Amino acid sequence: MITINTDKAPAAIGPYTQAKEVGGFIFTSGQIPLDPANGEVVGTEIKAQAEQAIKNVGEILKAANSSYEKVIKTTCFLANMEDFAAFNEVYAKYFTEKPARSCVAVKTLPKGVLVEVEVIAEK
Repeated sequence: MITINTDKAPAAIGPYTQAKEVGGFIFTSGQIPLDPANGEVVGTEIKAQAEQAIKNVGEILKAANSSYEKVIKTTCFLANMEDFAAFNEVYAKYFTEKPARSCVAVKTLPKGVLVEVEVIAEK
């Protein structure tokens, strides 16, 4: 098992790592829309926040020698399911291979953000 960390994505805000590589697969921790440079939440609306969260995932995948195209499964958490269509607009730009996905609404997310995204990808 290999731990994946990059300073191009936000540092973990709890007792976990950005990602683990096991058996040729990358398992990322959930990424929220934090600016990796200063740890601040990016944007106040779903599109800006989705963009940043997905970019953070991309940086972790890159650090693991993987990519969006190699993503097998995503799990997406939304603070408000009314943001589903707007979230999908941003999501579709990055996950062009259409991986399997779960998308659920949750009561709250860390730092009061609107979205969190985690993935499983091939190396």
